Amino acid sequence: MSLISQNAVQKRRLRKSEADDGNDEDIGSPSSIDAEVGKEAKLKNHNKERKKKRTKVLESQQSKEEEEMRQLESSLFGSLYAPLEFGTEVGAAVVAPDRDAPLFFTDRSAGGGVDHPIYEEDMAHEDEDDVVRIKGRKPVWVDEEEERTEVDIVKVSRLRKLRKEEDEHLISGKEYEARLRGQHAKLNPFTGWADMDRKTSLPVASDGESDDEGCVNDILQNNDELVVKDTVRLLPGMLEFSRLVDGNIQDPSSGPINSVQFHRNGQLMLAAGLDKHLRFFQIDGKRNPKIQSIFIGDCPVHKASFLPDGSEVILSGRRKFFYSFDLVNAAVSKIGPLTGREEKSLESFEISPDSRTIAFVGNEGYILLISAKTKQLIGTLKMNGTVRSLAFADGGNQLLSSGGDGHVYHWDLGTRKCIHKAFDDGSLAGISLCTSQDSSLFATGSTSGIVNVYKRDDFLGGKRKPLKTIENLTTDIGEMKFNHDAQILAISSRKERNGMRLVHVPSFSVFQNWPGPRFSLHYPRCLDFSPGSGFLSVGHAGGKVLLYKLHHYKNA
Repeated sequence: MSLISQNAVQKRRLRKSEADDGNDEDIGSPSSIDAEVGKEAKLKNHNKERKKKRTKVLESQQSKEEEEMRQLESSLFGSLYAPLEFGTEVGAAVVAPDRDAPLFFTDRSAGGGVDHPIYEEDMAHEDEDDVVRIKGRKPVWVDEEEERTEVDIVKVSRLRKLRKEEDEHLISGKEYEARLRGQHAKLNPFTGWADMDRKTSLPVASDGESDDEGCVNDILQNNDELVVKDTVRLLPGMLEFSRLVDGNIQDPSSGPINSVQFHRNGQLMLAAGLDKHLRFFQIDGKRNPKIQSIFIGDCPVHKASFLPDGSEVILSGRRKFFYSFDLVNAAVSKIGPLTGREEKSLESFEISPDSRTIAFVGNEGYILLISAKTKQLIGTLKMNGTVRSLAFADGGNQLLSSGGDGHVYHWDLGTRKCIHKAFDDGSLAGISLCTSQDSSLFATGSTSGIVNVYKRDDFLGGKRKPLKTIENLTTDIGEMKFNHDAQILAISSRKERNGMRLVHVPSFSVFQNWPGPRFSLHYPRCLDFSPGSGFLSVGHAGGKVLLYKLHHYKNA
């Protein structure tokens, strides 16, 4: 490297070092300090402004969400916390106050006297007298501002479901309230069975009786016919059904379900099992809310059944005693041990259709007859072999029994004598019995899984051949049930997974699509049809009550 280039490099280094020294001196000067302080102050002010903006945005978002939630609650459930104020909704038209209007007025709109909120197509055009006449009660007050208020049901997306026509926009406040109440009624079906003041058409009272007596129909005390029978015949082959939410979805059992049964009103269902609980559910197919739960501490329930008059539930297990639950007074009574009897288990019983007699399976072939009213032993019947199953017929005047000797006995409960005894075709030991509602048919189930269906009059007349022998199951037949019009016979076995079949009785063929590949019945232990056969419930060993809708039947 030449001498000239070396001097140039050294000069550049010297100039750079001098510049750095100058900068160091400027940092320590007062002007540089003031500049730094000014920058920090500006930065702090900027941060404060950003925090304020962020807080305002969060507050506005929160207030907007709260307002949306309040509007949603009001649209679904009506006013929960304060009276409904029309004109405050999003998009509601604001009406200018009338200076000539009085300072106060009497408000007489429909209030607490409404039994079941509904709205009709022309409710907005009806006058108050018509509403009073329809509802049967005088309104407490009338809100005149309802007529002056208009609500836009298109601007808010949640309110668009209230439209009756696609191009409908503005509706009156009165119509708006009626539609909200109707929407609430759709989402929350009316629990008619629990209405203590519900009036029904009762028989005409005699001249000496007061017209007011019997006007209140308590569904648990009176058992009026609520079901209209379907006269259309069910076709064989494929059954139209759909799976609904579980009947006990709101409170599943922690043990196997041993009993399910519908109340005669078609809305109330009981479920009981080995977890020592008796539960009641209102069956609507959508939510199936739980009504009540009773804990029986010293008795795992093996069977529970409504009295046909709907007033009580009888519960039993492998105990010397049984329980009665009074639905009207919500009282549990313990009955037994029975005087003069040594039975250690009263787990199996049947109740007569007239709600007068309870028949228990006893030891050594004895059938114990208990009065449903007094809960006292009123008589016994004796079979030659052991008794395993019972079924009432002829409105409760006759009793069928079967057991270890393979015979079917017919008993007259008036004389307490056996009027007929015959061998069940192909049966070694009968373990289940059931009769149709009109007592024209009965079915027997055996330990081999064979089910025989008989015509009762022919069987009593000496004909031993069954109408049909059903061999679709190969293990013990635990439960059998005819539906209300005897077009379906349900049979099940506790020892076989998916061990349940539905038989089309007129053709004696099994429905091919039951239960189907998508649905599992687990190990079914009990079943029941609703009074109109609209619902079918199946309780299994997993603690659930499966609920199905049979589309052929329109009523529950």
